[in-house]
Amino acid sequence: MPYRVDVARAGDTVLDRLIALGALDVDRTADGGIAAVMPDGVAPEHVARALGVDDVSISPAVGRDAQSVWILTPRATRIGRLRIVPAGASAEPGALRLTDSAAFGTGLHPTTAMCLEAIDEALQHSAPAALLDVGTGSGVLALASLLMGVPCALGLDVDAEALRAAAENARLNGLERRLQLMCGELHAIAGTWPLVVANLLAAPLVELAPVLVRRVAHHGRLVLSGIPSSVEHDVERAYRHLGMQRVLAQSRAGWSALVLQASW
Repeated sequence: MPYRVDVARAGDTVLDRLIALGALDVDRTADGGIAAVMPDGVAPEHVARALGVDDVSISPAVGRDAQSVWILTPRATRIGRLRIVPAGASAEPGALRLTDSAAFGTGLHPTTAMCLEAIDEALQHSAPAALLDVGTGSGVLALASLLMGVPCALGLDVDAEALRAAAENARLNGLERRLQLMCGELHAIAGTWPLVVANLLAAPLVELAPVLVRRVAHHGRLVLSGIPSSVEHDVERAYRHLGMQRVLAQSRAGWSALVLQASW
């Protein structure tokens, strides 16, 4: 697991050396020091020797987005036309503000970014009346779709804490009346949606394929992500057998996303 390094009263030379050592993130602290997130392949004692300082503090790093994104503090990011900013930061109109919580979906993970790009691309072709977000987490995908022009969305998750975070994010962005949230499994809901997104993992995506495709409306689109690139074809095959047709696929940092369309 990556770990955090804090160096007191450090100058630019220390910052440059931490970057050269492969730091995942580096930032200056309020007391004039420097903090960095280091990969576990670099031993702490090697860091101290390379920096040539004695006052080095080692502590656990805080993982974000299911401990697969390692940064020191929440930060703004831009994905296509959407800017995502931390709740406490100043934001221009149209930006999506997110609270700092344990719920997956900060916009920093490549699977989230690819989903947001796929939603944006889908909206260039049609204007779906509603979106279903399966495994909504922080609500980032559903809320982004609302900001992009989808009238209403349903976010579904089995994690009550994630739904509380999603509700707070909806309130923070003035979107609470357009986002419905439900706690439960996919089979507990009925109906179809013109646009369905599911940023899960490969195994649940394959397991849920029969019920997930039944939630896709006539000629509707399905966006899938959370798929390791090595098993992308296995996931796609499960959905093709159920009548879904591939529209788009993209990969980034070892992850893949699929955009499929209903043949019915």
